[in-house]
Amino acid sequence: MRLLLCAWLGCAVSLCAADSKNPLGNGPQVVEAGRTVYNQTCTVCHGVDGDAGDRAPALGAARRYAHNTEEDIFNVVLNGIPGTQMPSMGLSEEDAWRITAWIRSLRAVAADFPPDGDVAAGEKVFWGKGECGRCHRINGRGGLLGPDLSNLGGGMRLSAIRESLTVPKPHVPLGFRPATVVTKDGRTIRGVLKNEHNFSIQMLGDDDRLHLLTSDEIASIERGETSLMPTDYDKRLSETEFRDLVAFLSRLTKRAAASE
Repeated sequence: MRLLLCAWLGCAVSLCAADSKNPLGNGPQVVEAGRTVYNQTCTVCHGVDGDAGDRAPALGAARRYAHNTEEDIFNVVLNGIPGTQMPSMGLSEEDAWRITAWIRSLRAVAADFPPDGDVAAGEKVFWGKGECGRCHRINGRGGLLGPDLSNLGGGMRLSAIRESLTVPKPHVPLGFRPATVVTKDGRTIRGVLKNEHNFSIQMLGDDDRLHLLTSDEIASIERGETSLMPTDYDKRLSETEFRDLVAFLSRLTKRAAASE
């Protein structure tokens, strides 16, 4: 699995689904229905999937919102905001609650609104076909080259998890740049650069060891320009395998680990 599943992605603030007043609940089917209704009625201003249009802000961006509680969001969706460009769209209360659930899922961490999928099967993909455990660690098990994912679902949005598996990033995050070093005594070390100075480097090798090398010890160093983490999991896995992997990753939290 790609080394940098969450290193370059910002963490979201958790919203407590247990405090929900939504009579329809906040399950995956309600959230997906809300996304469908939203894309039928709200995209002119807020953009497809809430990514921001020409007249209104993104609904899931990392920003503060004046209307952030479930009840506030519902009232705005149903009634609009008088004196502004946000109108009432004439939606039923049920559809307004569906959109509310979807908007909250955009702002919540993945564990608050986890998607459908076979979690046990997703775990098998993680340690097996996906080869994620070669670089990532969960609760003390796995590799060290990539970030620890033990609290991934408790600290990242669901959309960010999906994107990290499918969307290439333009820059390699600091501390995860791939490199190959050849030392003057003939050793070849492959891994990621953790720190680099004028006279020394710190490198985490693919042997999960931290190598401290001075410039006098280095014969050559080749730095990679792209991350070692693949971004084609939606292609290398079947649709079902990808769904199950995301379902597994979205439920990784410190709370879940503590209860094991």
